[in-house]
Parts: sequence; C-alpha cells; structure tokens
Amino acid sequence: GGDHTITYPILQALAAKHGPVGLVHVDAHTDTGDTALGEKIYHGSPFRRCVEEGLLDCSRVVQIGIRGSSYDPDPHKYCREQGFRVVPVEECWMKSLEPLMREVRAQMGDKPMYISFDIDGLDPAYAPGTGTPEIAGLTPAQALEIIRGCKGLNIVGCDLVEVAPMYDVSGNTALLGANLLFEMLCVLPGVKTL
Repeated sequence: GGDHTITYPILQALAAKHGPVGLVHVDAHTDTGDTALGEKIYHGSPFRRCVEEGLLDCSRVVQIGIRGSSYDPDPHKYCREQGFRVVPVEECWMKSLEPLMREVRAQMGDKPMYISFDIDGLDPAYAPGTGTPEIAGLTPAQALEIIRGCKGLNIVGCDLVEVAPMYDVSGNTALLGANLLFEMLCVLPGVKTL
C-alpha cells in the first residue's frame, strides 16, 4: 500500500529503539532525492531524510534493482558517497540472485536491519499497478530470492509500498504484493516454516 514516504517515520521509530539500522531496499529508484515541488518529504526522498537524521547504518544499506530515467548524469553518486551498495538492475538480469543475497547476508551481519520493497522494483509486466513504473525490472522469482535470502537476519521490520490497484485491472499487482508481504512475514526472526 502507501507511497514510499511511509518508510521514513517507521525508520525513525525503529532507530529510536535499535539505533541506526541496515536496509535492504528493492526499488527502481534510489529514493534519495532532495526536494520535489519545493517539498523535502515526498516518495522520492525518504532515504535522504533517513541519512540526514542518522537512522541508517549506511555501511549496511543495499539498494537492488535500481534503474530508470534520471535528471542527473550520475544518479547514484549521492548513494555511493553515503556508503550504500547500489545494485543496478543490469547486474540482476537473467540470473539467480542467491549469490548476491549471500553477500548481503554477510554485509548485514547480526545487527538490526529493515526490508523496504517498492513494487516498482519489479518489471511492470508483472506489476503494472504502480505510479512510477520502469521497464526491464526484476522478476517475481528474483523478488522471492531477495526476500527468502533475508531469512536468518535480524529483521526488525519490513514494508511493501507503491501498490496502486487502480492502475491494474487484472489485480495481479495486488496479488503479487500480498504474496511478497506474506513471504516477508515468513522470514521474520522466530517464525517457524516447514
């Protein structure tokens, strides 16, 4: 549901309890913009605001599936300067993401971390019901590899954002979103699965 702005207050609350947290962020966009139409808080800025407030352990931030148009010739510069690992979608095409997730698990260690999944990280062929679709995205199978690859980590919260059912008369985006949320619940610490 909701736009990606909702992650900002959630991370404020989690950081108040746990200190700066790691982040696995799946998205077509880095969401580290500064302002839009003069506003500093909008769906393209939550992670910049989180960095500014010290809510993230920037050495443990991984952004997966990043792609799309940009107004900047080096759109990932800010993220790299903060210490984020940016995994452009081109590094994900036509391959299993299990090896990447082994690296991510090592990077996260046993400290608290959060999963934030924007549905537009997936290709609009699978999830057209979103406000800012970008072509050539991740597949549902890769989404499962990412989420299931977080099993065993110290996950203190998670979200799935930017589902806009009115843009998808088939209902597939909502179905996919609901299933991905179920998968996130299954990898939370202490959850026993068969």
